[in-house]
Amino acid sequence: MTTFRAAGATAALVMAHAAAAQQVAPSEAGGTRNPATPTVTSYPQAAAGDGANTNGYNLSRWAEDWSALRDPAKRRDALDALKFIPADEDGDVYVTLSGEARARVNLTTNPNLRETRAQRQDIRRLVLGADVHVGPHLRGFVEVAHGGISGIALGVPSAALRNDLVVQQAFAEVGAEVAGAELGVRYGRQEFTDGPNLLVSQRDNNTIRYTLNGWRGWARTATMRVDLFDLKPTQYGDLGADDDVIDPARRFSGMTLGLVVPRTWLGGSKLYFDPFLWRRRNAVGAWGGRIGPATRYYAGARLWGDAGRWTIDWSANHQWGTYIDQQVDAWQVFMAQTYRLGASPQAVRVGFHADYASGGGGYGDGKLRNAYAPFGNNIYYSYGLFLTPSNLIAVAPNVTVSPTKRLRVTAEYQLAWRDDVRDAVYRANGQPFAGTQNVRDAKIADVARLQAIWSISPRLSMTGRYEHFVAGPSLTRAGYRSSDFLAGWISFRF
Repeated sequence: MTTFRAAGATAALVMAHAAAAQQVAPSEAGGTRNPATPTVTSYPQAAAGDGANTNGYNLSRWAEDWSALRDPAKRRDALDALKFIPADEDGDVYVTLSGEARARVNLTTNPNLRETRAQRQDIRRLVLGADVHVGPHLRGFVEVAHGGISGIALGVPSAALRNDLVVQQAFAEVGAEVAGAELGVRYGRQEFTDGPNLLVSQRDNNTIRYTLNGWRGWARTATMRVDLFDLKPTQYGDLGADDDVIDPARRFSGMTLGLVVPRTWLGGSKLYFDPFLWRRRNAVGAWGGRIGPATRYYAGARLWGDAGRWTIDWSANHQWGTYIDQQVDAWQVFMAQTYRLGASPQAVRVGFHADYASGGGGYGDGKLRNAYAPFGNNIYYSYGLFLTPSNLIAVAPNVTVSPTKRLRVTAEYQLAWRDDVRDAVYRANGQPFAGTQNVRDAKIADVARLQAIWSISPRLSMTGRYEHFVAGPSLTRAGYRSSDFLAGWISFRF
């Protein structure tokens, strides 16, 4: 098991900009969350690159603030006592415990889009975390997880699905207020979501979440922020905690800025603008059957939030660098927007997303124009993990209805094409569907999707998903088939 130690603090930055507000952030399923209540007095917490809170809960459990439960009168039940366990008389030193138990079943016909026996995955997740606060400036977080899987036609499950025990996160963090700015630095194993959800994500769809190792530092005021980071992915084994190591072949570093757009713009808005400049290095990059060193730079920006009844999430990035002997020159543009038809938060929402990810050169022909997401949300385009934002054009109208306050149903119909018919169709793990590079049809697939989330209580929820993936000629002429995907799970967390 890797051991982590705290590092020093960041230098002071003095920044100023216009007034701010809380905002929504994309969920793992590619939709939007309800606005989160900020728990810091500087930059709005929901826009600080740590994900959004819903009813106090966050995908990254260390991003939650349960300090209000130091008052026993505010606790609803016995489990609330676990959210604030004081270690001194003043309550300046306290522990917050968190956990999750999830039982899930996935059923996929024609797995890998090949005509073969249907696959059934019976998946179990157990997570336990402890967040230790020592005064207002020091904290430590440790989270362990177990992933189990059984079923039919499993093949060889990855360590993200089957893992006896993993130290999923373990970091130390220090912070201070200097010259009107909140400064902080975190060192250790951690989740990282500071950017567009299609580029960086915890990948909650997996049993074991995606984590990285290294440091992240920030400076934040009420209306402006800057985050710097240098991280390496965790390379999971599938046994005990001793075989989960830092991946020596990959490294992800860079800077993300954040600005609060003035609320008075567009007749009243809650928008954020986040430019970013990143670098990803990979000693074992792979395209077209070749493996070699790759360095890819990302320069882009994201505009997201609410403008009246519109909720938007727009981002674009240019990618450049080198892969073996090729120059990288790629683009991605992601545009998701929904419109709320009524004043109520439960009103029907209609919208669409339109996305472009350049393609070409994956098989050594000129520049490498295949766009690549560092570790994005794999299920956004296909619950069955058959698509990824590389050599892809996608348009998907959708509608979300909430028959009750606790039930939300989203239906979507997506059409997908290739940007370059001389390059392959790529699946969620970045690997090509072999032979598709030799087919000259652009149409990849039509994808009909349905998701329902029933929030039984703040701690207990049930989710169901269905997808009908209709393979188009770029796949069928290479021997691939259509597929149906059905999944359901129940999750309890505290």
